Amino acid sequence: MSHYFVGIRSRDSLREIFASEFMPCPESHGHLYVAAIGPFRTKQGAEYMVRNPLCQTVTEAERRARN
Repeated sequence: MSHYFVGIRSRDSLREIFASEFMPCPESHGHLYVAAIGPFRTKQGAEYMVRNPLCQTVTEAERRARN
């Protein structure tokens, strides 16, 4: 089962959503991202985190995306 994550690229701090069946680590995703946020249960939660960079936690993003 895939989970959604938000990856942060180093050169421009751009946030983007990606799906992965396992927890991202430097060996698997380090060439793409300097950090990853997640896992998110829903794509809507991950999308909320991308649109609202001041959001603090995955739980907060999931809750606000529902409302």
